[in-house]
Amino acid sequence: MLLFFILGLLVHFVFFASIFDIYFTSPLVHGMTPQFTSLPPPARRLVLFVADGLRADSLYELDENGNSRAPFIRNIIMHEGSWGISHTRVPTESRPGHVALIAGFYEDVSAVAKGWKENPVEFDSLLNESKYTWGWGSPDILSMFAKDVSGDHVFIHTYDADDEDFGAHDVTKLDTWVFDNVKEFFRAARNNQSLFSKLNEEKIVFFLHLLGIDTNGHAHRPSSREYKDNIKIVDAGIKEIVSMFKHFYGNDGKTAFVFTADHGMTDWGVHGAGHPSETLTPFVTWGAGIKYPQNVSTQQFEDAFLKEWKLENWKRQDINQADIAPLMASLIGVPFPLNSVGILPLDYLNNTDLFKAESIFTNAIQILEQFKVKMTQKKEVTLSFLFTPFKLLSESKQHNILRKARSYIKQRKYDEAISLCKELIHLALKGLSYYHTYDRFFLGITVVLGFVGWTSYASLLILKFHSNLPRGGSREVKKPSRLLQYSFVAIGVLVAFFLLIQAYPWTYIIYCLLPVPIWYAVLREFQVIQDLVASLLSCPPSHFVGYLLVSTLGIEVLVLSFFYRYMLTAGLIAFAGWPFITQLWTRAKRTSLNWIFFSLLLAVFPLMPVVGRKPDISLVMTAGLLVLLLSLFVVASLTKRKDSFVNEELLLHLLQMLSMVLSMYVVYSTDNSLLKKQGLPLINQIISWIILASSFVLPLLSPPILFERLFSILLSLMSTYILLSRGYEALFPLVLSCLMFAWIHMEQETLQQSGVSCKQKINSIQFIYNTDLTQFRQLCLDDIRRAFFLVFFLVTAFFGTGNIASVNSFDVTSVYCFLTVFSPFIMGALMMWKILIPFVLVMCAFEAVQLTTQLSSKGLFLMVLVISDIMALHFFFLVRDYGSWLDIGTSISHYVIVMSMTMVLVFLNGLAQLLTTKKLTLCGKPKSHLI
Repeated sequence: MLLFFILGLLVHFVFFASIFDIYFTSPLVHGMTPQFTSLPPPARRLVLFVADGLRADSLYELDENGNSRAPFIRNIIMHEGSWGISHTRVPTESRPGHVALIAGFYEDVSAVAKGWKENPVEFDSLLNESKYTWGWGSPDILSMFAKDVSGDHVFIHTYDADDEDFGAHDVTKLDTWVFDNVKEFFRAARNNQSLFSKLNEEKIVFFLHLLGIDTNGHAHRPSSREYKDNIKIVDAGIKEIVSMFKHFYGNDGKTAFVFTADHGMTDWGVHGAGHPSETLTPFVTWGAGIKYPQNVSTQQFEDAFLKEWKLENWKRQDINQADIAPLMASLIGVPFPLNSVGILPLDYLNNTDLFKAESIFTNAIQILEQFKVKMTQKKEVTLSFLFTPFKLLSESKQHNILRKARSYIKQRKYDEAISLCKELIHLALKGLSYYHTYDRFFLGITVVLGFVGWTSYASLLILKFHSNLPRGGSREVKKPSRLLQYSFVAIGVLVAFFLLIQAYPWTYIIYCLLPVPIWYAVLREFQVIQDLVASLLSCPPSHFVGYLLVSTLGIEVLVLSFFYRYMLTAGLIAFAGWPFITQLWTRAKRTSLNWIFFSLLLAVFPLMPVVGRKPDISLVMTAGLLVLLLSLFVVASLTKRKDSFVNEELLLHLLQMLSMVLSMYVVYSTDNSLLKKQGLPLINQIISWIILASSFVLPLLSPPILFERLFSILLSLMSTYILLSRGYEALFPLVLSCLMFAWIHMEQETLQQSGVSCKQKINSIQFIYNTDLTQFRQLCLDDIRRAFFLVFFLVTAFFGTGNIASVNSFDVTSVYCFLTVFSPFIMGALMMWKILIPFVLVMCAFEAVQLTTQLSSKGLFLMVLVISDIMALHFFFLVRDYGSWLDIGTSISHYVIVMSMTMVLVFLNGLAQLLTTKKLTLCGKPKSHLI
């Protein structure tokens, strides 16, 4: 059985990885020729300001007094340049945002995980095409554009990574550092002839990355005074830098300026998904080659931003983030980045019609080159009789459009030429998307076959080894026929050969070959399938339809809970009625009352606001006090009931209570310290890490008696959870655990009601690792309910704490008791552990349910995996790459979360077994706890 779980984990890992090959393969191709126009550019140099994490509304809106937070930028919009909203794409993170800005393409999601500070793939960028580039700012961003560039022409100046401290007294220093160093750089250049000559070359870029706004947004949220004041500091700094450039270059009018952001930020201070607050960023440009402001009387936009921002009389021109790269390239006359998919926004250019036509013609050729390379690559690895070309852009049509466009330019019919070039660009982009997703349907079919096969095989194993499925008495167990074996071997060989001759990636071969052994394993259980069919035929149709409808309804409630959290509330309210349906109310009123009360109390949490929006430390303190009161009650109860409740056990409980008190102190003092902008106290940080480490050890020192061990696990994990909480979510594990204790008692009552004898009372049952298999019974229909309850509680454990099915629901401020200096992997690991703690509590309770109901953990766990896999398959079909970026990002998040949950279940099952069954002793032999 262990081998089965290992294979299952590998199979699920393949299913999980498949989403990246199907939807998130790298869009990059190589082998294109650089394209640029021969006409002289309007600017000799470009200055790019990127305000990391700046929302469009935060910059453009007026404050409560009717004044702009960025008076210099607003003056530019009204008197000197052009403006609009830059629309970013998922994932709204710094790395892909800067890649889109500077390289002109949208990086695939998987590349973000391959390297935060270095390039996982080689790509061309504006900085690489420039003659010289100087950059100032964060080491995380600048280093990825300076590494592996061709030639020694990109020079970066960065502060230390430790300066990116969310708890620092003043994080605006990240921006003032940039402005001060740029000014010092130009002062030094006057006394350095070599540097001075480089600065007077053409085709040069200055890149100023401003991280302070993003850091303040994470630490204090975009609605905070700190975030808004940081915008004022950035605006004043840009004003000084622009003035310095004009003075240094003698007002030669050859400098172009671009101001934008890589991404926005949600109201609760995070980013990564597709909410408009994350995807709408400001874009303002002025200087050489840029149109002056255009006064208009009316503008047609679906939103009401113009009126809110009092900018309805100044023409707004929205662009896609990737369009900024070709715009900057055309301004200084460098080749468009080779991998750019941006379309040159001609309405921003203040130049001749000839320049615009030639520039968009060059843009069209540059994108068409990518289309040709992509088509050639796909054609080379596909059998000729299977290859289906993109029919809307045949080779003859390409030549015809290019010939006509060139002819129109010669005839000075620039509008017609521009129109043709835009048509060619749109067709080429459609073609790129066509070849990029060429294998998507084929891969999707193979993954679905694997999913269905695996779920079927797991179901058959349940029926074969863990059920009372009626079996044909006269039928002997037959070995699979040679024909079946040879048939599947032949199919595997043919599939492998078919893929190898087309030079498909090795991952494609795995996806296509995986269903072959899975379906062979399914068909090997033909006898079980026959018995199942016979059993279903003998079952009354009304019963079968009823079971099917109830099962479908249960799965759909779980699926809908990913979209609507209140579905969990509805489910928990329905759970509260369980004692009345099963007559348990008359048999065990006290247990039923506990179940009903805590089910209804837990039902409140999915209705609460998302975690992070309204932090409330008083609720965290309340949760800690409730745990302490509960601990005192339990200690008093155990002391009265147990003669053997000796000093060691009492000392352990007191130690865990002390840990809870320290957690409350650390949370309170850290919050006060950060509010006073005094940073994270070192002693608090040390205590936090000690509590985290001890939470894995202290439960193992407690007796393995069911109730005592579970309560010890709750105390230790709650100490850590308190440290990671910022509001009402601190109360959630406590209420969840109370419901879990009620569930354990309810399941034992249910078992007794069904006539199964229970040898031990619940207070005397011990967690034992090597349980006697003869004590286990076979599965019954009621066990399907138990498996569904577990999955439902696991989903509730995720959404009940205020998470939403999106990567932007995780609040980085929750880790401030452990660290405040930006460290994505450590912070991510801590936030992940916070999510997993309720899962662990549920899984530990599940271990207890298995013991009290005398049920094989393997059989019940298999049912849980089947339910989870059906949900995962459901979400696989719901993944989409069209529509709004919010819809796209949400559909991806759903599949990733449910697949991660399925894989993590195997890990959590092992962790729960370790926490419940392992007994450590500090000295001597462990005591015996028998009642």
